Amino acid sequence: MSAPAIQAALAQMQALSTQAAGQSGAAAAPSEMQGEQGGGFAGELKASLGKINAMQQSAKQQAMSFQAGDANVALNDVMIDMQKASVAFDMGVQVRNRMVTSYKEIMGMQI
Repeated sequence: MSAPAIQAALAQMQALSTQAAGQSGAAAAPSEMQGEQGGGFAGELKASLGKINAMQQSAKQQAMSFQAGDANVALNDVMIDMQKASVAFDMGVQVRNRMVTSYKEIMGMQI
């Protein structure tokens, strides 16, 4: 996988997590996370993984609230947020798989 493709995947992950954070209302601003994480690829990857984790935790909390009988939580919102978290996680796994494959290809190159 090329660097632009990885950057595009990270941008999609960030857009998805920003959209989910805006709907759930519980996430740190991207500028705050960048200050903590540092710059560059590793920082962006770590921030994206943190956002995926936050989406999963938010969806889990929302599901637990629905199961507890909270009248402010609708089933369709729970299902949509759970699916968004699942898609974000699957995308993170695919990015990881592609990075591992790329690493193996680079390590196998002859200099």
